Amino acid sequence: MIAVTGAGGFIGSALVWHLNQLGERDILCVETHPGDTPFPNLTPLAHRGLMGHDAFLAQLESGAWNGELRCVFHLGACSSTTETDEAYLRRNNFDYSRRLCLAALACNARFVHAGSAATYGDGSAGYSDEHRTLDRLKPLNPYGWSKHHFDLWARDEGLLEQIAVLKYFNVYGPNEWHKGAMRSMVCKGYEQIRDTGVVRLFRSDRPEVPDGGQQRDFVYVKDAVAITQWFQVHPRANGIFNVGTGEANTWNRLMNASFAALDRPSRIEYIDMPAELLGKYQGFTQADIAKLRAAGWTNPFTPLEDAVRDYVRHHLMTHAQLGATPP
Repeated sequence: MIAVTGAGGFIGSALVWHLNQLGERDILCVETHPGDTPFPNLTPLAHRGLMGHDAFLAQLESGAWNGELRCVFHLGACSSTTETDEAYLRRNNFDYSRRLCLAALACNARFVHAGSAATYGDGSAGYSDEHRTLDRLKPLNPYGWSKHHFDLWARDEGLLEQIAVLKYFNVYGPNEWHKGAMRSMVCKGYEQIRDTGVVRLFRSDRPEVPDGGQQRDFVYVKDAVAITQWFQVHPRANGIFNVGTGEANTWNRLMNASFAALDRPSRIEYIDMPAELLGKYQGFTQADIAKLRAAGWTNPFTPLEDAVRDYVRHHLMTHAQLGATPP
């Protein structure tokens, strides 16, 4: 059996889809409130059922699945970069993750944990995933700190030699509709183009960077989950790994790709950045993926324009979840 926490969410459901593509059906989907909330992302997918996250942890800690559970993909967390309740983030993103990690290792299951590039803060300390750089990092928000605290704990406990922590950069793609303000700009931009013909981006808050010239490492979710699953079957690849393309691209290029996917001329307007984001906005991110490559991941990444075209035409235009249409 394979367990996926956060299975009804964005990356979690995309991972379940990817596992289905590989013929895997014995998947336990773990969610916070499985009986109260519908999970449309899981509707087209094959799995053995849903379980609440507290019940899952309790059974795992009791040893109920010793010898049966092969891998825990821990993708469930509060992913809002604007969440300010630090106590909630600690309980949800650190305390639960710590207990789950120890319980998974105790029953000899592979543990693959979702980290975040938000731990890199403003990028002044670089984007290296080498463990010796961890103490230099200063996240810009409580969410980033909650993820960073897990990385530090795992290092200090000597667990990075036994688990994989994946620092996802700017992941975009199908199954993110439920994320509201946390949806990717491809998703939000598509809706703006559809409704008004214009996309609005934040003006640059740095004089040396042109409007729309801020850069991020955008990685297609189909690539991200392929990497995630690769760590399940390569148990000697342990430690912290960046999950990005290794190439930074501007918001302008991302939006131009969206216009092109819709066969429309590009029309971009720039608006002031909200005051609460000033000084807390990552103007540049680019994953250092040398360690990922050295570990054995050699597959190419989907080119930006091809990925955006696939997302827009095969998913956004039809509102089709992964699994509802051919990959």
